[in-house]
Amino acid sequence: MEQSPHNSHPEDNNQPASHGTDFHFFVWVRIVGAIVLACALIWGVMKVIDFVHPSHNQQTAENQQPPEIIHPSGLNQNTADSGNASGNDALTHGAATPLADQPSGTENTSHGPSKSATADSSGTAKGPSEFNGPPGVAFVTALIEPMQHELNQRFWGWRPNDLIQFTDDVNEYQLGVLEVTRRAARVLTDNISRTGATAAINPHLERAMNAFMIRADRYLWPSAESQYKEAINNLNRYKEMLIKHETTFYTRTDNLVPLLKAMQELVGSCDENLVKSHEENGAPVSTFQADNYYYYAKGVASALLPLLEAIQHDFKQVLVTRNAEEIMEDAIKSCREASQLKPWLFVTESNLNGIFANHRANMAAHISHTRFYLGLMAESLSI
Repeated sequence: MEQSPHNSHPEDNNQPASHGTDFHFFVWVRIVGAIVLACALIWGVMKVIDFVHPSHNQQTAENQQPPEIIHPSGLNQNTADSGNASGNDALTHGAATPLADQPSGTENTSHGPSKSATADSSGTAKGPSEFNGPPGVAFVTALIEPMQHELNQRFWGWRPNDLIQFTDDVNEYQLGVLEVTRRAARVLTDNISRTGATAAINPHLERAMNAFMIRADRYLWPSAESQYKEAINNLNRYKEMLIKHETTFYTRTDNLVPLLKAMQELVGSCDENLVKSHEENGAPVSTFQADNYYYYAKGVASALLPLLEAIQHDFKQVLVTRNAEEIMEDAIKSCREASQLKPWLFVTESNLNGIFANHRANMAAHISHTRFYLGLMAESLSI
């Protein structure tokens, strides 16, 4: 009797399972390959952008810092050296700006313009810089330049209000820079440029403060870029008035403390986002959200760094009188470390006990130190 054709090859029943396994392996190999290729393409695009815009690379080579970190001219690490070089610093302190009656019991430490160039540790005088201007010029310059860079020098300009979001890291970085600028502009308008709640507000500062409050993602009527540029123009007008001694910039402790507390609150918020493992709704912090927290904190640190260096100069006498110079140096150092962190390709969330980097934890360490020193300085100046 002939065998049924269905039973002639029983081993053929295993072929579909074998083919399915081969197909799954085929698909997964190509998925992994596609991911690797995508990462390589992203890395290549970043290198092309750096090549097309060599000015960013040149700045990094000169300052040994990432291109995002902008310092006002004359404000750098040698600031401390100029303060410690005895006999070489010919700064004189006097009433450079018109001052209203001072509250009784409050020290008047307003500074006049520098009479000589700042000297470094070797005694060699450095060239003209913002240090030679009246008090406040360095501070306003430090307030202007980070936002000005993001609006005008940054490739692709201001990105949070783009209709199509191609990037998120730079977007978050720019939002961090904006928040520092907003808070500093508010304190400058309400506290540093006047003596109290009854004193008149400088109209240029008021316009700048209001313009910075426009939503970062606003596209038209008015756009965020146009408002922020207008704010910078008003800050420049205030800066020109300072140079001409036509307005005021007070450098007393009660003017500086509100700024330090405002920055401490902002840095504290960054610190909380960097260390938390769960969101408010109980969901774990995703890798993408951790990436956003990282770059927002870096933007805050990069904009705060030149501001602290400007405070170190403009409020020098206050810091010396209250023995807060060393605290300021520590705050600047921690802030600089945070602003210089730069992941090789992307932010990783590795185990804290593992062999790979946890960039969010690394950023949190420096941000936490910055927060501590800002709070300590505010407390020292409030005594």
